[in-house]
Amino acid sequence: MATEAQVSQQSSTPPVTGAIASEVAAISRPAWRPPPPVQAMLYSFPSMEPLRFVEYSPEHLSMPLRRDILHRAIVYEGDKTRQGTASTKWRDEVHGSGRKLYPQKGTGRARVGDKKSPIRKGGGVAFGPKPRDFSTGLPRKIYDKAWRIALSYRFRRGQLIIVDGKISLPEGATPYLIKNIFKRNSWGHEHGRSTLITDVKDDELFATVSEVSEHAKILDREDVDVKDLLETGRLIIEKKALDKILAQHSRDLRKEPAKAKYD
Repeated sequence: MATEAQVSQQSSTPPVTGAIASEVAAISRPAWRPPPPVQAMLYSFPSMEPLRFVEYSPEHLSMPLRRDILHRAIVYEGDKTRQGTASTKWRDEVHGSGRKLYPQKGTGRARVGDKKSPIRKGGGVAFGPKPRDFSTGLPRKIYDKAWRIALSYRFRRGQLIIVDGKISLPEGATPYLIKNIFKRNSWGHEHGRSTLITDVKDDELFATVSEVSEHAKILDREDVDVKDLLETGRLIIEKKALDKILAQHSRDLRKEPAKAKYD
């Protein structure tokens, strides 16, 4: 008795493998496009009226959060600012006679040396601190990246306020005006304080803001570090100062010129 078997219909086209498969996959894969620029709003100070949008590179204000890099940068800054001037005197540096206090034997007491011994009051200090350098090393590219990560973190959370022009107050402004500005914009102590960053130091503005230090602190661009960018609730920064900071800390983004090849 004969049985009928179904003949499987196979495609006459052979399977695509090897280099041809990779080429087909590359053709079907969408082309890579650079990420769009970051748009940030500019405000006028002290009215905080929105003015216009400005564009920044994603490598400047859209960096992913890297807590490890921020930690390394803050430790590096802290070590660099330690004075390391603590100093004590060893027994050879203490002023006084080197005469033995009493004979080695025959007194029934423990043997002793001179009065400059570390175990005696007024003597030297054993293993005391000496002036030293506490600074540690950090690659410049890592430190520059930490700056942009901190600014990107602030921008992503809406805590980076960019001011068009200068942060200035009307002539004869009092601390009461500053308090009202902070209260109206929720910048005061109740909301984590604020850090004002200017491009050039204005002594009158700095003196006025220093009188309301419980609500804000003010720094010029030269005195800012990564820790200052993360210390308070928000940053209020002049656009000129922000542009200079980004330009100064973008060295890892600059491509080195190609070296000439010689036969």
